[in-house]
Amino acid sequence: MSRLLAVATALPGPPRDQHAISEIVAPIVTGDDGRAGRLLRRLHANSGVRTRHLALAPDAYAGIRDFGHANDLYLAVGTDLAERAVREALERAAVDPAEVDFLLFTSVTGIGAPSVDASLVGRLGMRGDVKRLPSFGLGCSGGAAGLARVHDYLAGHPHDTALVVCLELCSLTLQHDDADAAALVASGLFGDGAAAAVLVGDQHPAAATATGPRVVATRSRLYPGTQDALGWRVGASGFRIVLSADLPDVVRAQVADDVEGLLSVHDLKPGDVTRWVVHAGGPRILDAVQDALALAPDALDASRASLAAVGNLSSASVLDVLDRTLRGGPPGDSPGVVLAFGPGVSVEMLLLQWSPTEG
Repeated sequence: MSRLLAVATALPGPPRDQHAISEIVAPIVTGDDGRAGRLLRRLHANSGVRTRHLALAPDAYAGIRDFGHANDLYLAVGTDLAERAVREALERAAVDPAEVDFLLFTSVTGIGAPSVDASLVGRLGMRGDVKRLPSFGLGCSGGAAGLARVHDYLAGHPHDTALVVCLELCSLTLQHDDADAAALVASGLFGDGAAAAVLVGDQHPAAATATGPRVVATRSRLYPGTQDALGWRVGASGFRIVLSADLPDVVRAQVADDVEGLLSVHDLKPGDVTRWVVHAGGPRILDAVQDALALAPDALDASRASLAAVGNLSSASVLDVLDRTLRGGPPGDSPGVVLAFGPGVSVEMLLLQWSPTEG
């Protein structure tokens, strides 16, 4: 098993009111189309988002016209933001950067070669022999998948320290004059941010005294025939959102069997789980999870709070929800489930366990 030591989220700039963002975004996305502009504002108001953080000053977005420009900004702004998240997570974990043995970096809103994680090694003072695994394409499931793959690594390296880093600057994927319904929804849902998590193997000295949960098991699922439901169409202007209105129905139809399968191996049922860490995919996604698993009304409060405060941070979202959950204090001898959905359509799940001696 592995043990979670700490999680931290870093957000750019001040929180910006959703209504104010709508007024910035509407002319960029819908141009002179008044009907589309009104629809955009209505969708933003119903998104479950109150505030979001933007990578750039609001007046800068109108000048971004091509993918190269947007990606240059992603690398410049994003590397600084990822560094902030990692420094905070390492400080909370009382881990020196030179102690990190494995670094998994995931993002779906920009690309780089060398990737952002390579820059972080020098900036943070990590060892030159740190193992790195950059990942692109997991989307909103990237944070949960990162935790799961780090857990797999630590199973084979139980004395090691590992780091998951998620970076998403969703605002830089904003497309000019794209009044497609999916684009209008996405323009009001996604926020910018980075997050990091520190984990150790079960034979690491810190594992014995850590107050964070153990990762007990993981499971991944790819739903056949859903490749066109969620993802990007990549073109000269950058990333254009693919977001099917049927996605919540896919989640509602599939997720219960998957979660029950993960839990049943450990003689657990959804009713035994006291902490649900679900990525803040939007109100309809959260409602679908809640309905399918027959969860208590307050079971997804941390996810809904994250959505309201920062929007959907894509891969970083589930780590922000996990951070909020951990701040609530250890729940005693209790299981938790981490759950996130991404392109494919895919789902990544982890079973957590808090120990009765913690806290």
